[in-house]
Parts: sequence; C-alpha cells; structure tokens
Amino acid sequence: MTQTHTRPRLRDATRAAAAALPLLLLAACAGTAEDATPASTATGSTPSSDAAEAATYQPRLVVTYDGGLLVLDADTLETVDRIEKDGFLRVNPAGDGRHVMVSTDAGFQVLDAGTWAEEHGDHAHYWTADPALTDVTYAAEKPGHVVVHDDRVALFDDGTGEVTVLDVHDVAGGEDAVTRTYTTPSPHHGVAVLRGDDALVVSDGTEEERSGVRLLDADDAEVAATDACPGVHGEAVAADEVVVVGCQDGLVVVGEDTITKVASPDAYGRIGNQAGSEESAVVLGDYKSDPDAELERPTRVSLVDTRTASLRLVDLPASYTFRSLGRGHDGEALVLGTDGSLHVIDPEAGTLTRSIPLIDAWTEPDEWQEPRPTLHVLDRTAYVTDPATNRVLAVDVATGEVWRSAELDVTPNELTSAAGRHAH
Repeated sequence: MTQTHTRPRLRDATRAAAAALPLLLLAACAGTAEDATPASTATGSTPSSDAAEAATYQPRLVVTYDGGLLVLDADTLETVDRIEKDGFLRVNPAGDGRHVMVSTDAGFQVLDAGTWAEEHGDHAHYWTADPALTDVTYAAEKPGHVVVHDDRVALFDDGTGEVTVLDVHDVAGGEDAVTRTYTTPSPHHGVAVLRGDDALVVSDGTEEERSGVRLLDADDAEVAATDACPGVHGEAVAADEVVVVGCQDGLVVVGEDTITKVASPDAYGRIGNQAGSEESAVVLGDYKSDPDAELERPTRVSLVDTRTASLRLVDLPASYTFRSLGRGHDGEALVLGTDGSLHVIDPEAGTLTRSIPLIDAWTEPDEWQEPRPTLHVLDRTAYVTDPATNRVLAVDVATGEVWRSAELDVTPNELTSAAGRHAH
C-alpha cells in the first residue's frame, strides 16, 4: 500500500525542473537512429532489450530482505522488481547511478538497477529497463567496504587485504573495469579511498589488531603514515577531498600529504562510522565511550572540522545505530534516532536544529545483521525504512514533510539507491 499527501511537494517541483531542460533538448536532437538506441559505453552493461526512454532520470531504491532484493521506484515507492537470492546481502552504490554492488558469499556482485542516463554533450537521454543481477562478480573472500569517490570505486576484501579499484563508468565490465589493485601487508577488516590525484588512503593492520592508516602515491610509495589509530574503522570524504578514517580514540584526517590525529575527549571515544559531504568540511560521526559495553547505545554524535582538525560532540534526545547517519543535499548532518525521529544538525554551529517525527520508537537489535530502521539520502530526500511495519518513507529534508510512504510485503534490511544519472 502506498500513501501520498495531497499538498504540493518540493520533490515534485525539483523533479519537474530537472525534467524540463532534457525534454527540450530531446526534441532538439530527436530523429536520429543513434540517439534512439540505448548505448552501453558509459555503463559497461549490454543494453536490455526491454529498455524504454524516459523524459527525465528515474531514480530507484534497492532494498535487501531475507531472501533477496527489492528494487523500488524512488518516486512512487512501487516495487519495480523482486530478485530472489539466498544469504545475507549487503548493498552499496557503485557510483555510476545505474549499478549497485551486492556483497555476497562469492564477492561483490554487480546489480543492474535498470535506470541510467546517456550524455550527448549538452544534454542527456534517460532510460529504464528491468533490473537484473549481472554475471559480473569481483571475487572476495570477505567482501567489506565499498567506497565511491571521484569516478572510482574501491572494493576492500577483508579476507585477503586486497583493494580493487574500478572505473565507475564501467563497473560491470569485469577485469576491463579494474584500474588499480593494491594488497595490504596483512588481511584485516579495512577500508580504502582513491583520491582524484591518484593517492590511495588505506588502512593497515591484522585480523587481531589494526591501528594503521597509510597515504600512498600513484606508484604505491608511502607519502605519510600513522599507527596511532587503534581500531581503524570507516571513512568519509569531506570538502576539498580531505579523507577521514575512524579510530577507537578519535580519528585521523588525511590531507594532501599529511595525516593528523584528532583525539576524542574520552580515553575511549570510538568513531567507527562517518558520513561526509562535498558541501561541508565537517564530518559527521558516531561516538561510543563505553569500552566495556556489549552493545552501547550512544546518544552523542561527533562533528570533526577537517579545516582545524577539531572535534565537538552533540547530544541527541535518543540513541541511534550505524545505519542512522546521513548528509543532506546542502551538507546537513542527519541522524535517525531510536525515538523514531530524524534529527537535523547544523554542522557548522554544532547544534540540533530540529527533529522530525517519522516512525514509532524502536530498540536496536542485539545482532548487527538484524533489520533496524535505516536512513539513506538521495538528492533532497531522506528515505527511511521501518521494519516494524515493513514500510519505506520518503521525507523532504528541507521541509520535514513525509511526501510518500509505502508498505512492503517483506521486512526491509539494508537500503541504497541508483540515481538514474551520473553525479558530476
């Protein structure tokens, strides 16, 4: 069941404005056989025989559940397709607006979400097709973090320590898409980011302990390094390509050729999950301060200013989980609380500006794999899942309006999107 509100929505206005220019340009270049046929050069996928042209981009959501994947229309929240697949599945954007990386027992399998754009100089054509799991899988013993940045996507295999970097314009191209590989000295639960200058930020450690962060140049020569980051976990990219990596006593800020430690105010102050924005020099992170807790339910988040390498904490009216952090279109810091509200924080002022009630209060499950409400932001909309009612909600971040909600016939777990266009 899909529910909508009748008053005008900012989302509708935004989509209409985005559609207006492409419609005019489509008319201007219509009439050629080449323009009327979906090409595959920008996506690395063979065009589907069922491809249909659309007036504007058609974003889609990808939801995992126990038994497979649901692909939803991001505007209507209607189910586009259901793909059955066993196992615990994880999903991440692949960076091209069309594909999604699905972590499986075999590695990183490429899902074609069936929505994409083809650019023709000063305009674009938009296409949709049936979603499908491709036969392209980047093998990994333990598929871990997937990080998209600057037209590259870095895959980290926790089982081997191997980093595989792909060109996002060809993520379904298999070996042809691989632009760089690197293997850490020892396997560990790690992370890697490739910057626009081809410098690689990569974690270092072992299966028992990890505390290193390295900055390598294009030839894998070490530019800077630190071993002062115990419990390395998570990353984010802020404005000006500054990369941060989390530690159990703060985090490190990786600049052009330096690595700077930012210490937590507590001896144990773990920042293990971060959310960055190119619109902001401030990175949002979680914050846990009880080293003895089996499952800490934190009520503070961290804000790290990468310009000054300084950290401040913000108190929230409720706890949250690792799937609760996001950033708005304009850099707003967003946290989905266990009180059922979306909390909006001004990252520069470090203040909670408002709380938007969305769903009933909930409790974080004991196991991290179990479904819990999840936040995912696409354009100006925050999408929120509610496993207790099997719903997905679309929230206008600027106004706080829930402009659409839908009830699913499965219990949603992880959530990501394919924007239907490539973000520049």
